Amino acid sequence: MPATVTAAVKPSPVELHRARDAGAGVPAVRTSRFVRVRSGVYAPRADWAALAPWDRYLARVHAYALVNPSAVFAYESAAALRGLPLFGEPRDIHVFDPDRTASRRFGDVVVHTGVDGRAIESRAGLFFTSDADTAVDLMRVLPPALGLAVGDAAISREQGGAAFLDELHARADTQVHRRGRSRLALLLPLLDGRSESTGESVSRAVIVWSGFEAPDLQVVFRTGGHTDRVDFAWRSVRAIGESDGYDKYDAGANSESVKRLIAEKRREDRLRRLCDGFARWDMRDAMAVTPLVAHLERMRVPRVARPRPALLVMTNARSR
Repeated sequence: MPATVTAAVKPSPVELHRARDAGAGVPAVRTSRFVRVRSGVYAPRADWAALAPWDRYLARVHAYALVNPSAVFAYESAAALRGLPLFGEPRDIHVFDPDRTASRRFGDVVVHTGVDGRAIESRAGLFFTSDADTAVDLMRVLPPALGLAVGDAAISREQGGAAFLDELHARADTQVHRRGRSRLALLLPLLDGRSESTGESVSRAVIVWSGFEAPDLQVVFRTGGHTDRVDFAWRSVRAIGESDGYDKYDAGANSESVKRLIAEKRREDRLRRLCDGFARWDMRDAMAVTPLVAHLERMRVPRVARPRPALLVMTNARSR
């Protein structure tokens, strides 16, 4: 097995204050300028309101750690700390306690146990299940396309993952818990560490489970002294697909963002000259399925299997 990859931990995206620490330079937090994140833990109201849903959840995890410093985070809570994909703002904080005989809920905190155990890692004073355990746990319970995104991210160095594919297979093979076993059997053969974003992974799930020919990933084209790498390519029909995050272009009307937009336009022009079909889509198109399917049909990507629409129902992720 390759050398172990050190797992970084994402810090809280907002400053957190404990009420008991007020004084000695720490502001009094029981005022309208602060919002209660957890009992005894507060954040500046304006900063909290500006957070994206997944960042609000990450802040909630850090707030729980402030009042429960020995907690071992699991499932979405471990994923948040490790930067693995989240979908919206999960409902619950998830912790693992191997000393309990049964899993229990306490308000918005779910305490997990189980006969399989977990590999526990510690960084920056926080405890959490390993990337491999976290990915396998979530692949069992999330909608398949979203589980694929988590599994890809766990083994993708581009996305900061610290696990290896054989680790995920080993964890799945040695666990006796049967919940989600068929889903693991479906997803594990499809995992690919070349995926560079959640959007790419979800797109790949939509492509394959809509019955289309599987694309080649991260294909490099060289022309006119330029080297351009694309997310998806179908050599059989000379088609190229790109899963856009847009954040790489959306930086306001400053000179750097303008330069990036111009460079991307020139890159796209070069690629269009090399293929017969070109399409780009965003995460919203992939999650909605139909817009991405329409792009594939316009590029004449062949269908090679019967569609499996039941695997592409993604709405129940927010029920967790």
